[in-house]
Amino acid sequence: MSNKTFHLTIARVDQPLFAGAVVSAIVPGVAGEMTILPGHTALISPLGPGKVRLTTAAGDTQDYDVATGTLEVSDNSATILL
Repeated sequence: MSNKTFHLTIARVDQPLFAGAVVSAIVPGVAGEMTILPGHTALISPLGPGKVRLTTAAGDTQDYDVATGTLEVSDNSATILL
């Protein structure tokens, strides 16, 4: 993985939804929208209703609907549990 990407996992209890290298992820934090980029500082945050929009290393965008969830960022990777 290059320093221009980070590993993102989006999962529900019953199934993984996405796992791979991305250049950015926009997530609906409870206090407002957050953009996660490579090298982002470590954090844990609850998510509110909205969409997670990610941009893959190939430049494609994908959207995932979120009602609630948790975001964890550390060591150039992020995990979103829905």
